[in-house]
Amino acid sequence: MGEQCRADELRSLFLFEHLSNTQLELLCTAGRIETFPPGPLIREGEPATHFYVMIEGELLMSGRMGGVDVQTHRTSQRGVYCGAWVAYIPAAAQVHEVSIRLTRTSRFYVLDAERFAGFMQSQFPMAVHLLAGHTLGTIRQQQILGQRARLLALGTITAGLTHHLNNPAAAIARAATDLREVVSRMRHQLSVVADGGFTPEAVRALTSIQSAAAEHVGSAGNRDTGALEAADREERIGDWLDDYGIDDAWDKAPTFAEAGLDTEWLQQVSSSIATGSGGNPGTGALQRAVGWLRDSIDSDLRVREIIDASKRISTLLAGAKQYSQMDRGVYQTVDVHALLRSTLLMFEGRVGTGSDVRLVTNWDHNLPEISCYAGDLNQVWTNIIDNAVEAMKGQGALTVRTLREGDSMICVEICDDGPGIANDIVDHIFTAFFTTKPAGEGSGLGLDLAWRIVEKHGGNLSVQTEPGDTRFTVRLPLQAPRDPRPSDD
Repeated sequence: MGEQCRADELRSLFLFEHLSNTQLELLCTAGRIETFPPGPLIREGEPATHFYVMIEGELLMSGRMGGVDVQTHRTSQRGVYCGAWVAYIPAAAQVHEVSIRLTRTSRFYVLDAERFAGFMQSQFPMAVHLLAGHTLGTIRQQQILGQRARLLALGTITAGLTHHLNNPAAAIARAATDLREVVSRMRHQLSVVADGGFTPEAVRALTSIQSAAAEHVGSAGNRDTGALEAADREERIGDWLDDYGIDDAWDKAPTFAEAGLDTEWLQQVSSSIATGSGGNPGTGALQRAVGWLRDSIDSDLRVREIIDASKRISTLLAGAKQYSQMDRGVYQTVDVHALLRSTLLMFEGRVGTGSDVRLVTNWDHNLPEISCYAGDLNQVWTNIIDNAVEAMKGQGALTVRTLREGDSMICVEICDDGPGIANDIVDHIFTAFFTTKPAGEGSGLGLDLAWRIVEKHGGNLSVQTEPGDTRFTVRLPLQAPRDPRPSDD
């Protein structure tokens, strides 16, 4: 039970010293005096349900930074206040912005948030309007800046995605053009083969060889050879064709080599023609057979190129869809590795194959799925990875690691082997507008936005840095608050 509230005691506090007797009586009637033991009084991020004014005692104020509690203020001054001090502004976030811990037994005047709001709105209407306007302006500014940061990130990703889509699209166009020419040649070759005097047995043998070659072409493993081995194979095939008097051997050999075929296969072709020609295929018959098979295999190769490029486009678009969560922008249960993969796909060309930044992954596939705003978390990975790649100046190793921490948290570590973050700035990197980039090249909002997104999910974001090892750690709860209040970050 709270103590009896006295107007004269409230007037002794600087916060209330200029109130009228009537106003003090209203506060005494609405509130109460309570004594609290040493320990936590309020926690950052929890709902603000009461307004507190210290009468006697001592408190420590702290805020989360870099994944740890940082003490910002310590005082025993009578009249300091905390808790739901913006309850009278409906549009403001009604949560505690800091944590308060009592160092000794302390007495407070306590007023329910709704009653505090009613008192302010009835007794100080002009002040409430002024403060509400200021607060709403600040909230709107944060919304606009958050949206701006997302648009900048989206522009960067879109440019990269456009570049990656251009390559397979160009491959499809090129392969389709080549295929049209090949089909035109094949029409001619079919008539040549039909009129070439082959026996039905030879035609059936050639058809069987062609089918086997097409199946061979369809197996990517048969074509994944090194450049040196492919060149040697092409040279051997060219020599064989020359030895058998085949015209344009230099033009035909690359097709057979690309398909993963060899001189042993060509010898089968020659033997099949010989079987159907009384044991002597003749240069003309072999020339026609090789020409037809070259065009047939070439068409299969071009179709395979189109299929591979189309799959590549589908993979890129699926990754972009997963990254942006265009179809599922709601609070949902997801595999954190799927989010990381889709984000890394957006960095293709800058990280991993085809770049000077080596990608190392060390993932705990036993991690359970988590509840989150997937698109928001992808924004976190993007901002951290983008900073890491820039810190390494596009050359080094990026390590992405996932692990479980205790029974309640999962961790995502994103590490780079760049020069590290200087000691005199590391404490400021999560501060809005702080940037080490030249004017006009950085907004200073990326890590601030990542910080707020992680906090919205009930987690924390921290950094450890030294030359050659900078690691950002995102900790997320396995049991996140159910559908945390959406923000316009």
